[in-house]
Amino acid sequence: MTAVEAKGDILLLDLASQQAHLSRYEFVRPIGSILQKAGHACHVIHYSDLRPEDLQECGGVILCGTALMDNGYAENLSAFSWLKDFCRPVLGICAGMQVISAAFGGSIVSHPSIGLEKIDIIQASPLLGGPRAIEGYMLHNFAASLPEDFMLLAGRAEAAQAFRHTVRPIYGIIFHPEVRNRWILESFAAGLAHNRQGSSYETDLCNESSQ
Repeated sequence: MTAVEAKGDILLLDLASQQAHLSRYEFVRPIGSILQKAGHACHVIHYSDLRPEDLQECGGVILCGTALMDNGYAENLSAFSWLKDFCRPVLGICAGMQVISAAFGGSIVSHPSIGLEKIDIIQASPLLGGPRAIEGYMLHNFAASLPEDFMLLAGRAEAAQAFRHTVRPIYGIIFHPEVRNRWILESFAAGLAHNRQGSSYETDLCNESSQ
């Protein structure tokens, strides 16, 4: 099925070069499993099958990562032009972060990293909480620069580890929370639930993450 099953579902975008590739079991389905166990409905669509009505019906979007040598998404960036006008929450993971950066005028840069790495959060945000050090799992050959109108949350502007849009609820992280830091996925989904209930995502999640 290539349509969002129910209004408000979290849309998981598969960024693999090939549809139904085995990498979906490593980079997409674990995210879905984590969200579903936390009580959040989600649905998987390959980015090449995405339709305007899918974006209209979903509650938010997660752009999932890909296999280490799969960089086909970088050759099809026009498929993600919808990001510039999308007003609902978005989380880009690894390749997804790179796509967000490129869509908003940033760059995809060579920056190989594999394994656990210290991440110094330098700016508070509803998604990641307050400044502190955490450990994240890296699996990438490329990273993303900080686009205009985005705030650096971790890393360097030339190769960000985490960023967010200054106005819209759009986040990117270069590490994989489905491997370590699953609470990030749960925080993102909780923000969608707060939005549906009319609460303030920015205020309420900041309060939760500081506790």
